[in-house]
Amino acid sequence: MHEMSLCEGIRSVIESATDRPVTKVRVEIGRFAGVEKGALSFAFDVVMRGSVAENAELIMIDLPGRALCYDCMKEVEIDNRLDPCPDCGGGKLMPQGGDEMRIKDLEVE
Repeated sequence: MHEMSLCEGIRSVIESATDRPVTKVRVEIGRFAGVEKGALSFAFDVVMRGSVAENAELIMIDLPGRALCYDCMKEVEIDNRLDPCPDCGGGKLMPQGGDEMRIKDLEVE
């Protein structure tokens, strides 16, 4: 379960950012990031024990998948990596985003 190591990385970032109690952690997760949200939530609760974020609420913000269509030269949102362009139906798409995961912000007391 790589969500545990993701949460360990989140904890490291939080601890380097503040020593005050954290109440909320907002994390942006791209559609293609390969993160299982239920597992991430469980791992977050386990990994944050004993840290400044022990009682923090994890808020997951979904980011869409994006691709550049070489047929119509538009950046479009896609649900699956192999979807055709929703604007022109073309099949020549280059992924441009949706695989990222990052801490957006923290709320502290």
